[in-house]
Amino acid sequence: MKLFKISWKLLKVFLLFLCIGVVGCYMYVKFSPKLTIDSANNIMLYDINKEVFFKGSQSKEWVGLNDISENLVNATIYTEDKNFYKHFGFDFLRIGKALITNITNGKNSQGASTITQQYAKNLFLDFDKTWKRKWDEMWYTMRIEANYSKKEILEGYLNTINYGHGKYGIEAASKFYYGKSAKDLSMAEATLLSGVPKAPSNYSPITNFDAAKERQLLVLKQLVNNNIITEEEKDNIYNEDVTILGKDNKETLSSINYYQDAVMAELKGIDKIPNNFSDIKGLKIYTNFNYDLQKTLENNIKKTFPEDSQLETSSVVLNPENGGVMALVGGRDYNKSTYNRAISSTRQVGSTMKPYLYYAALENGFTSSSAFISEKTTFPMGNEEPYAPKNYNDKYGNKPISMATAIAYSDNIYAVKTHMFLGSDALINMAKRVGITKQLESVPSLPLGTNEISIMEMASGYAAFANLGYRVKSHLIEKVVDGDGNTLYKADDNKELVLNPSLVYILNNMLTATYDPMYIDYNYPTAISLSAKLRHTYGLKSGTTSGDNWNIGFNKNVLCAVWVGYDDNRELTTSDYKYAQNIWYKTVEEYQKDVPEKEGWYEKPNNVVGVLVEPITGKPANDADKNKKLMYFLKGTEPSATDPTFDEMSQVVGN
Repeated sequence: MKLFKISWKLLKVFLLFLCIGVVGCYMYVKFSPKLTIDSANNIMLYDINKEVFFKGSQSKEWVGLNDISENLVNATIYTEDKNFYKHFGFDFLRIGKALITNITNGKNSQGASTITQQYAKNLFLDFDKTWKRKWDEMWYTMRIEANYSKKEILEGYLNTINYGHGKYGIEAASKFYYGKSAKDLSMAEATLLSGVPKAPSNYSPITNFDAAKERQLLVLKQLVNNNIITEEEKDNIYNEDVTILGKDNKETLSSINYYQDAVMAELKGIDKIPNNFSDIKGLKIYTNFNYDLQKTLENNIKKTFPEDSQLETSSVVLNPENGGVMALVGGRDYNKSTYNRAISSTRQVGSTMKPYLYYAALENGFTSSSAFISEKTTFPMGNEEPYAPKNYNDKYGNKPISMATAIAYSDNIYAVKTHMFLGSDALINMAKRVGITKQLESVPSLPLGTNEISIMEMASGYAAFANLGYRVKSHLIEKVVDGDGNTLYKADDNKELVLNPSLVYILNNMLTATYDPMYIDYNYPTAISLSAKLRHTYGLKSGTTSGDNWNIGFNKNVLCAVWVGYDDNRELTTSDYKYAQNIWYKTVEEYQKDVPEKEGWYEKPNNVVGVLVEPITGKPANDADKNKKLMYFLKGTEPSATDPTFDEMSQVVGN
């Protein structure tokens, strides 16, 4: 009994000091300079022409609390924070209940954030990466509560919260989902919409209708528990049909949201950006975004796929000179899937891996004419099972073919022979040199693209070919400036020469063989259907696996990488393989529609010579040859008719 009295006294003393502390803190923040919230989290994104294409909290869709449906206001309050009008920023009873529940369940399943806390986090703490975040959240919550009315707080919250699909604020969300103003929302519309901010990617009625309805039912139950509606009304509202539009009233590009998300993801990785926005008066983020190019890319994607197809895509368009991302798409339709495959996905890259191998081969004495026999081949692997790769459609020349022909046909036998002749380290080290950071497996199938790599890294790697040997890193952000004009970050556009420009020139010319009719023989070049469609010259390579299709092509003006496949990795059908190629060529050609045909390709280096050869074998051309092709070589490495490479090099790797 004595112990109980002592404990009770200590508890009362603790509570007294706690109350004094809380009151003291509120008095301090009350008489401190007023926290500015109208410019907080004011993020503005600028395109390549320094024109604004996204305004964060400075949305033109801001509406007063009186112009927001009472249905939506009630649904939000009684779901998120039913004691909103009673507390001073923190619901201690709710915190206690959540703590007990989490301890009992052994996991962090219950939250207790108030509307004010969420508003503080949205305004100031988007990029905090430390445990200090909770303390800052508490402090900003107190400052908001001490200086603003409940009406101002709720209005600000509803006008800045994320409702999914790139829609921030209730007015923009209402128009997007229902085609009406927030003041006109019915109870059924309001309760469905108010459930989205909890987890926009999970509870959007567009992307996950069943989950959205489950969330709506929870919202309705909260309204019943708080005597806002009756049980009967709850059932009627839940069963009411609601028309969901999922589109904007004005012409917009839904794919811009993929670019914006990628910018924000990149911003989070920049250490120089402050942990909170309370003192920087917003951010101006200057990007490489090209609206017209983004529109072209989105339109080509929309026109290419059948509407009922579940195929997905990602695409990146770079300025190869500095790696600046001018356009980016992370999926076919942002309104249906916000998953950004351009920055979050890795896939098997197929034969788009081969140009890295062939550059390494050129460095190690190979030439455009170097020949291996294209035939069914089984490679002994010591104590392991023999490796027997196959060509696409099981087609083989059963004769020596040149490296240029191997590129044109994407010959797997030639690639594996080259890989094993050079040793696996040659390809791995080459990929690292041009910026591939993914850990690559040292396996015979590596040049066939069995490793998974992101499209951003593949684009960065190919940029070293497009700019004749300089490594650049793909990036969206060029500069970040705070509200006072201070530059917080500037992209490092310094380029490092990592490849021999003359060898890159030779490789790039071989990559034009993929759509060159001169290489039609026992097989067809992989992109031969483009031969009459391209008005400009490009280095181009496709990549094909059972579940992935790639096209990466470039000249000195533009680099475009396109991936097509299914999210569940199911096998592609024969018709599925045409889509990536169509998106690629239409996008790069539209981008360069006003560029003269001859511009964009590369001038021949002084130490490179052109030689007329028979393209399939790579041997010097003679009068009897039907086809003659100008191929390029370093001076002194030109082929001769008696060059032993055509007869003996194919024997270096045993069959």
